Amino acid sequence: MIKPACFFLFLFFFQAVFITALSAQIRYSVNPDNPRPGEPVTIGVYGEVSHAVLTIGERQFSRTAFFPVPGFMAAVLTVPSAANSGAAVIKLENNQSVIYEIPITIADRTFRSEVIDLNPTLTGIRTDPSPQRVEEANLLWAILRTTGDTVYHTGSFVPPVTSTRRTSFFGNRRVFRYSDGRSDTSIHAGVDYGVPTGTRVIASGAGRVVLARSRIVTGNSIIIEHAPGIYSLYYHLDKIEVEEGSIVNTGALLGLSGATGLATGPHLHWEIRVNTENTDPDAFLNRPILDKELIMSKISN
Repeated sequence: MIKPACFFLFLFFFQAVFITALSAQIRYSVNPDNPRPGEPVTIGVYGEVSHAVLTIGERQFSRTAFFPVPGFMAAVLTVPSAANSGAAVIKLENNQSVIYEIPITIADRTFRSEVIDLNPTLTGIRTDPSPQRVEEANLLWAILRTTGDTVYHTGSFVPPVTSTRRTSFFGNRRVFRYSDGRSDTSIHAGVDYGVPTGTRVIASGAGRVVLARSRIVTGNSIIIEHAPGIYSLYYHLDKIEVEEGSIVNTGALLGLSGATGLATGPHLHWEIRVNTENTDPDAFLNRPILDKELIMSKISN
């Protein structure tokens, strides 16, 4: 009979050998390896992996599931926009066990600041404690926490409007001054395009429309799922031209811009979320979600 202590020692030894064998088979690509706060990191892996976890110091931040693409497993995570610069580690997991660690360096980044004065109506919208607002927020986060298994888009995004005029930038540190003298702070999760009401708004990439309805804070709103855990969001529209559940191609008409919800003037708020983290949209304007040639060139060596 094997004694319990011997059995657990054997089990621990077997697990250690198994994890070592798995890690020896891992080949990976990380792009970029020095991301700034708010920027996405694309990970391609050849080997048996299930999740990637970003850790900074002793704290765990973004955790994302891998999904299969021809030739490798892929995952995308985002460095939180409030993260400090310095050393970090991406831990690769399989069945909740860490099998490999990839060191990266978070680069410095400075964000702008802005003060936004709200009239009594907009103050009421931002501080509204109604059950409807709570229900809308819960639905939003339920959508953003959902990781599907369909890949609709892996290339670069296109801008949602033709105008390049921006009235607010990603990561802006905001102070909202309420009409009653109080104030509050937040981090701007997207970019605002200053465009007139009625401007055409298009899909930044192919995907499935998972939300197309009016919300108290964001007005007429659309959310598109592009890949597992990756969503684009379009807020404050004057009119919605798509239905929930529909599949759209890159450049498809989604609606017309406006000033609905918490808006101080006509504009489009465009936002990207990666596994719930607010992500700099410019990153995916400048590079594809999955640079397959780059990933294959690295993991095939």
